[in-house]
Amino acid sequence: MKNPLFLRLRQRLSVWPETVITLGDICQIYWDGKREEAIRRIPVYKVRPEDGDLVIIDIMQVIARLRSAYPETELEITGASQIIVEVRSARKRPKGILVALVWLLLFIGSGLAIMNFHTDVSMPEVHQRIYYLITGEESRHPLWLQIPYSIGVGLGMILFFNHIFKKKISEEPSPLEVELFLYQQSLDQYYIQHENKENQRTKT
Repeated sequence: MKNPLFLRLRQRLSVWPETVITLGDICQIYWDGKREEAIRRIPVYKVRPEDGDLVIIDIMQVIARLRSAYPETELEITGASQIIVEVRSARKRPKGILVALVWLLLFIGSGLAIMNFHTDVSMPEVHQRIYYLITGEESRHPLWLQIPYSIGVGLGMILFFNHIFKKKISEEPSPLEVELFLYQQSLDQYYIQHENKENQRTKT
């Protein structure tokens, strides 16, 4: 009875410079218990300084390493054909004055955007009209409408982004997180396609 080695390449990995990447780091492996741990320790690639921030490891590199160690093994491979390895660097502590300037810029920009939107749709006139329809009286400053509306805008932003500072309200991802996820997927696809073109160019 054949005992194939089941192999699945992970999608992404984050390592430090000079790290030796093993099969266990980049693959999900299922085999018999005796040889599975030995396979996990097989080195595949060592991160070099000239690699930059990203390294693409192809499934063919994995197969070559496995064939050199276990030439007679039957392989069952599923999942992605490449993995993106992100080379981390030491995070610099942000400067307080720079954080404050960015925060101030975003605060002023978002405030101006909301005010410009309300001017475009004539929100004060809408509130005055609603106040007149409800009470039958005219008022230039219907505060009992405007104050709850302003509070509601802030609460709506919190619910929309699903965050209060660093705390999430629910486990459901926010629209911003979904957009960032799609953006990261597009970047990963670009890196993979670019790497394939570079490999084809060097072969010709």
